[in-house]
Amino acid sequence: MVPEYRLIQRPPTLAEYQALRRLVGWPEVDERATAAGLDHALYSVCVLVGERVIGCGRVVGDGGIYFYLQDVIVHPDHRGRGLGRRITESLMAYIADHAGRHSFVGLMAAEGVVDFYTPFGFTPRPPGRPGMYRLWDA
Repeated sequence: MVPEYRLIQRPPTLAEYQALRRLVGWPEVDERATAAGLDHALYSVCVLVGERVIGCGRVVGDGGIYFYLQDVIVHPDHRGRGLGRRITESLMAYIADHAGRHSFVGLMAAEGVVDFYTPFGFTPRPPGRPGMYRLWDA
Protein backbone atom coordinates (compact mmCIF):
# COMPACT_ATOMS: atom_id res chain seq x y z
CA MET A 1 0.00 0.00 0.00
CA VAL A 2 1.33 3.44 -0.96
CA PRO A 3 1.23 5.92 1.92
CA GLU A 4 -0.81 9.12 1.61
CA TYR A 5 1.60 12.05 1.44
CA ARG A 6 0.66 15.58 2.46
CA LEU A 7 2.79 18.62 1.64
CA ILE A 8 2.19 21.42 4.13
CA GLN A 9 3.70 24.87 4.56
CA ARG A 10 5.60 24.87 7.85
CA PRO A 11 9.17 24.41 8.99
CA PRO A 12 10.23 21.10 10.44
CA THR A 13 10.76 21.09 14.19
CA LEU A 14 14.34 20.94 15.40
CA ALA A 15 13.92 17.22 16.20
CA GLU A 16 12.31 16.45 12.82
CA TYR A 17 15.03 18.32 10.95
CA GLN A 18 17.91 16.70 12.83
CA ALA A 19 16.33 13.25 12.32
CA LEU A 20 16.07 13.81 8.55
CA ARG A 21 19.68 15.01 8.39
CA ARG A 22 20.84 11.86 10.20
CA LEU A 23 18.82 9.62 7.85
CA VAL A 24 20.56 11.04 4.77
CA GLY A 25 24.02 11.04 6.35
CA TRP A 26 24.40 14.77 6.92
CA PRO A 27 26.19 15.86 10.08
CA GLU A 28 24.20 17.32 12.95
CA VAL A 29 24.39 21.08 13.29
CA ASP A 30 24.47 22.98 16.58
CA GLU A 31 20.94 23.01 18.05
CA ARG A 32 20.83 26.73 18.80
CA ALA A 33 22.06 27.63 15.32
CA THR A 34 19.68 25.13 13.72
CA ALA A 35 16.67 26.50 15.61
CA ALA A 36 17.56 30.04 14.51
CA GLY A 37 18.01 28.90 10.92
CA LEU A 38 14.68 27.10 10.82
CA ASP A 39 12.93 30.13 12.36
CA HIS A 40 14.46 32.56 9.85
CA ALA A 41 13.78 30.69 6.62
CA LEU A 42 11.75 32.68 4.12
CA TYR A 43 9.57 29.70 3.31
CA SER A 44 9.47 26.08 4.48
CA VAL A 45 7.49 22.97 3.59
CA CYS A 46 7.24 19.50 5.07
CA VAL A 47 5.96 16.25 3.61
CA LEU A 48 4.02 14.17 6.10
CA VAL A 49 2.77 10.61 6.28
CA GLY A 50 0.13 10.80 8.95
CA GLU A 51 1.77 13.16 11.44
CA ARG A 52 5.34 12.00 10.71
CA VAL A 53 7.63 14.31 8.70
CA ILE A 54 9.41 12.33 5.99
CA GLY A 55 10.65 15.26 3.88
CA CYS A 56 11.26 18.98 3.91
CA GLY A 57 12.67 21.92 2.00
CA ARG A 58 13.36 25.58 2.66
CA VAL A 59 14.00 28.85 0.87
CA VAL A 60 16.55 31.08 2.57
CA GLY A 61 17.99 34.44 1.55
CA ASP A 62 17.28 38.13 1.78
CA GLY A 63 13.77 37.91 0.32
CA GLY A 64 14.48 40.29 -2.55
CA ILE A 65 17.66 39.82 -4.53
CA TYR A 66 18.98 36.46 -3.30
CA PHE A 67 17.11 33.21 -2.80
CA TYR A 68 18.60 29.79 -2.08
CA LEU A 69 16.96 26.40 -2.08
CA GLN A 70 18.10 24.67 1.07
CA ASP A 71 17.65 21.29 2.72
CA VAL A 72 15.55 19.47 0.16
CA ILE A 73 15.49 16.19 2.06
CA VAL A 74 13.38 13.07 1.52
CA HIS A 75 13.54 10.06 3.84
CA PRO A 76 15.39 7.28 1.96
CA ASP A 77 12.44 4.87 2.37
CA HIS A 78 10.17 7.31 0.51
CA ARG A 79 12.38 8.29 -2.42
CA GLY A 80 11.39 7.68 -6.01
CA ARG A 81 7.79 8.80 -5.47
CA GLY A 82 8.08 12.36 -6.73
CA LEU A 83 8.31 13.92 -3.27
CA GLY A 84 11.54 15.82 -3.95
CA ARG A 85 9.91 17.22 -7.09
CA ARG A 86 6.80 18.27 -5.12
CA ILE A 87 8.95 19.96 -2.48
CA THR A 88 11.03 21.77 -5.11
CA GLU A 89 7.95 22.84 -7.08
CA SER A 90 6.55 24.41 -3.92
CA LEU A 91 9.82 26.21 -3.19
CA MET A 92 10.03 27.47 -6.77
CA ALA A 93 6.41 28.69 -6.63
CA TYR A 94 7.32 30.77 -3.57
CA ILE A 95 10.31 32.21 -5.40
CA ALA A 96 8.22 32.96 -8.49
CA ASP A 97 5.85 34.98 -6.29
CA HIS A 98 8.62 36.90 -4.47
CA ALA A 99 11.69 37.28 -6.69
CA GLY A 100 12.17 40.33 -8.85
CA ARG A 101 13.66 40.49 -12.32
CA HIS A 102 17.29 39.29 -12.27
CA SER A 103 17.10 38.00 -8.70
CA PHE A 104 19.67 35.29 -8.05
CA VAL A 105 18.34 31.83 -7.19
CA GLY A 106 20.97 29.34 -6.11
CA LEU A 107 21.52 26.02 -4.42
CA MET A 108 24.26 23.65 -3.39
CA ALA A 109 23.52 20.23 -4.87
CA ALA A 110 24.84 16.93 -3.61
CA GLU A 111 26.97 14.98 -6.04
CA GLY A 112 24.92 13.09 -8.58
CA VAL A 113 21.72 15.15 -8.31
CA VAL A 114 22.44 17.93 -10.81
CA ASP A 115 20.01 16.35 -13.28
CA PHE A 116 17.23 16.58 -10.68
CA TYR A 117 17.47 20.39 -10.65
CA THR A 118 17.91 21.10 -14.39
CA PRO A 119 14.16 20.81 -15.15
CA PHE A 120 13.68 23.69 -12.71
CA GLY A 121 16.02 25.90 -14.77
CA PHE A 122 19.21 25.43 -12.74
CA THR A 123 22.56 25.01 -14.45
CA PRO A 124 25.99 24.29 -12.98
CA ARG A 125 28.22 27.31 -12.61
CA PRO A 126 30.45 27.68 -15.66
CA PRO A 127 34.25 27.50 -15.49
CA GLY A 128 35.62 30.88 -14.55
CA ARG A 129 32.64 31.57 -12.28
CA PRO A 130 33.60 29.46 -9.28
CA GLY A 131 31.67 29.57 -6.08
CA MET A 132 33.17 29.32 -2.65
CA TYR A 133 31.99 28.33 0.79
CA ARG A 134 33.21 27.96 4.31
CA LEU A 135 31.86 25.81 7.11
CA TRP A 136 32.06 27.71 10.37
CA ASP A 137 33.94 25.62 12.91
CA ALA A 138 34.06 27.75 16.02
